[in-house]
Amino acid sequence: MSRVAAIDCGTNSIRLLVADIAPGPSAGAAGNGAGGPKLVELTRRMEIVRLGAGVDRTGALAPEALDRTFTALRDYAAEIERLGATRVRMVATSATRDASNRAELVDGVRAILGVDPEVITGDEEAALSYAGAAAELPDAATPILVADIGGGSTELVLGDATGVLAARSVNIGCVRMAERHLRADPPDPAEAAAIVADVQAALDLAEEVVPLRRAATLVGVAGTVTTVAALAAGLPEYDSERIHLLSTPADAVAEVTEKLLAMTHAERAALPVMHPGRVDVIAAGALVLRTLVERVGLPAVIASERDILDGIAFSLAR
Repeated sequence: MSRVAAIDCGTNSIRLLVADIAPGPSAGAAGNGAGGPKLVELTRRMEIVRLGAGVDRTGALAPEALDRTFTALRDYAAEIERLGATRVRMVATSATRDASNRAELVDGVRAILGVDPEVITGDEEAALSYAGAAAELPDAATPILVADIGGGSTELVLGDATGVLAARSVNIGCVRMAERHLRADPPDPAEAAAIVADVQAALDLAEEVVPLRRAATLVGVAGTVTTVAALAAGLPEYDSERIHLLSTPADAVAEVTEKLLAMTHAERAALPVMHPGRVDVIAAGALVLRTLVERVGLPAVIASERDILDGIAFSLAR
């Protein structure tokens, strides 16, 4: 049994998982998790730090965004020490890949955690997301398409019982799309159409590598998907246990998206399942999800609370 700490530093949020991992075959090799290592979660935390704010426009991480991220990391470092994790891995994804000053992040992380963050490629991010999300889907029809809709990018990975078959990262995250296109409150139809056009173009690129329509099961991970699932289910509050593996019909995804687009910022903020850090980007994220669901052509999307964090944790046990 290994006690490990996994940190995912994305465009919108930074998240921590500390878990005990019982040994077994690699989750990625198992594909659907059958017979793979077992994860016992000790703590799972998330802070919205918006590290990637403005990166699409400026190409650099803002000083205030770095400060927010380092503040959260100091808190995480104390939690890791308290729980006694012996191995730590932090990965940084879309915003950091795109930033000209990413060395500032690397230096700050090293000073706080004692390890360097790994600025992973989109393909590496996709494989880790698949390993985490597929671990609890032993009975799902394959191939499984895992879609990780993040702040700066979306990872699309198709896999089966043998592991990953194809993967592609495309720059259509909820923060990137909101910053690029959304100005009106509520968003106007032309702004929404511009997001859909970007998403369609990105999915065209993805399909050069990943045969999206071959998927027999669609699984969505990260905050956009879980928030849309919670809204579609009419939950009175965000409940990760009820959301995990919840199946949301395609028409319900479309209905929630239209409702979010019709709401003002204040109305979205008042939704009981809405995290404050997602209020200004959830409409853009829902458009990414709706367009993807339409492209794949399956009747529903399964929301998973298991994602790249779990994949990182599994990787530490190998």
